[in-house]
Amino acid sequence: MLSIIDANYQGDYKISVEFNDNKNGIVDLKDFIINSKIQPFKKLQNIDNFKKFRVDYTIKWNDDLDLAPEYLYFKAFETDSNLTNKFQEWGYI
Repeated sequence: MLSIIDANYQGDYKISVEFNDNKNGIVDLKDFIINSKIQPFKKLQNIDNFKKFRVDYTIKWNDDLDLAPEYLYFKAFETDSNLTNKFQEWGYI
């Protein structure tokens, strides 16, 4: 099962993530946060709120607000053609 074992704020809406499969990447969530139609994520448009995440299997901002580790994996490695089949299986492409 995919999970995040470490994450660090990198500036703007970027977070460096380390997954339990030993892959590391940068997730840029700017478009997701700024253009979100999901009301709870709109409060993360405030960078101070965005920076207040923690790692608990995935990235969480509070007990009700998190993103699936698979989505974060996709965002970190979406240009990696070796992962295309996995991303199709997950429904991200």
